[in-house]
Amino acid sequence: MYSKRRVKRTITCIFFKHIYWDETLLRNLSFSLNSSTYFRVLSSSNSGRAWNFILNFIFKQLKAEGYKMTTYTDRGEHHDHGKFICFDHITFWVGNAKQAASYYCNKLGFEPLAYQGLETGCRDVVSHVVKQGKIMYVFASALNPGNKEMGEHLVKHGDGARDIAFTVENCDYLVQKARERGAIIVKEPYVLEDNYGRVKLAVLQTYGDTTHTFVERTAYKGLFLPGFHPPLHRDPLLAKLPSGLLNFIDHVVGNQPDDEMVPVVEWYQKNLLFHRFWSVDDKQLQTDFSALRSIVVANYEETVKMPINEPAMGKRKSQIQAKVFTYEYVEYYGGPGVQHIAMNTSDIITAIRNLKERGMEFMCVPDTYYQLLRKNLQHSQVKITEDLDILEELKILVDFDESGYLLQIFTKPVQDRPTVFLEVIQRHNHQGFGAGNFKALFEAIEADQNARGNLTILTPNGVSNHI
Repeated sequence: MYSKRRVKRTITCIFFKHIYWDETLLRNLSFSLNSSTYFRVLSSSNSGRAWNFILNFIFKQLKAEGYKMTTYTDRGEHHDHGKFICFDHITFWVGNAKQAASYYCNKLGFEPLAYQGLETGCRDVVSHVVKQGKIMYVFASALNPGNKEMGEHLVKHGDGARDIAFTVENCDYLVQKARERGAIIVKEPYVLEDNYGRVKLAVLQTYGDTTHTFVERTAYKGLFLPGFHPPLHRDPLLAKLPSGLLNFIDHVVGNQPDDEMVPVVEWYQKNLLFHRFWSVDDKQLQTDFSALRSIVVANYEETVKMPINEPAMGKRKSQIQAKVFTYEYVEYYGGPGVQHIAMNTSDIITAIRNLKERGMEFMCVPDTYYQLLRKNLQHSQVKITEDLDILEELKILVDFDESGYLLQIFTKPVQDRPTVFLEVIQRHNHQGFGAGNFKALFEAIEADQNARGNLTILTPNGVSNHI
C-alpha cells in the first residue's frame, strides 16, 4: 500500500498542474480503485469519506488531463496481420569482426555458425555469425577503406550494436503500418534467396544510429541467411571449454540522453504497436552519485522486451557531476544506443562458474549486499532454492517479490570504451528487471568508473575533480 504522504504529493501535483507525475503510484491506484479490499483500507481511517473524495477527484482530474492510466496489463493495439515473434539476431559493427567473434566464442561459449566475406564473394563487408542456444550475434567489419558509413560509425561509437533484428510474420504489412505512422524506412522490404529457401527483410531507423531489421523466414533451411556459408575455420580449443549454458535473448536495453526516454518509448508504441510492460523512476533507482529512469516496452505477445533508460541526478545533485553509467555510456558511445543485452539461462550457477573459468570478467558487488539480502529474505514468503553462499561466492544478484525471484549478473564492458556490456539472467516466476538490485549495481559500476577517472565531483568554481 502507498502512504498517504505519497498520495498527497500526487494530489499536490494535480492541483498545481506540476509537470511531475508519480506514475508508479497512479498506475497502482488505477488498479487499487477496482480493489474493494484496498478501497476499504483507505476508507477505514477517521477521514475515510475525505479520502474517497480525494481519490475520485484524482481520477476526474486525470481523465480531464487526458492521462491514460494502466496497470501495464493493457497490451494496447494488436496488429490485424503480422506480428513480432522474437529477437532474431543482433549485429555489431566492429573494427575486427574475426577477433570480436573469437572473443565471444572463447569467453562466452558461442560457436561459429556462418561466414560471409571475400571467400564467399562479398567484397565490401565481412561478417562472422556466432550462435549459442537461440542467441545469434553477427560481427561485421568493412573490408575497404572507402566504406564511409561503417568507418564513421566506428570512429563515433567504437565497437557497438548497430542493429537489433526481430523475427516477424508478414514483413510487408508491419513495414507499411510503421511507414503510415511516421517511421523512417532505411531499406524497403527485399528478398534474399538461395538453394535453402528465401528470406524477406526490411530495415527501420530507431533511436540514435541504431536500426531494426525485420526478418521473415519462409521455411528457410540455411545456416543463417542466404549468402552466408559455413565457417572457414573452427577453433579446436572451443570443444575443450565448458558450456556457457545461455539459451535466448531475454531483453535488450537502450540508453538515451536526458529527457529522451519517453519520446523513444512513444516511438515504439506508435510505430511498432509495442506497449509499456514495466517502469521504474529515479526515486527508486538512485545512490549518492547515480540514478536512472527506465520504461520497458514489449510486443503484444511479450516475447520481445526492450528497456529504455535515461539518466537522472543522484541524491547529491548539488555537488556531483555524476557520470552515471547511462551518462557515461552516452558520452563514450557518442549518443543513444544499445547499452546491454541480457541472455537467459536455466542454470545460472553452472553458467557463471563456466564463464569465469573461460576468463569472462563480471562486475563485483559489495559483500554488504548479501548481508542485507539475507535480512530481507527473512521477512519474505519467497524461498530461494539456490544456495545463498554460492550466489555470494559468484556475486550473483537476487531480486524478488511476492510471486517469485530472479538471479542476474553483469559483465564488465566487452570493449575498451565503457559502453556495451552483457547480462546473464535466470527467472523464477519473476518478470521484473532487477530494480531491487540497481543500487548494488550502481555501486559496482561507480567503483569501476572511479578507476577509470569518470566519477567526478563539481567544485564551487565549476571544475570537475576526480574523486
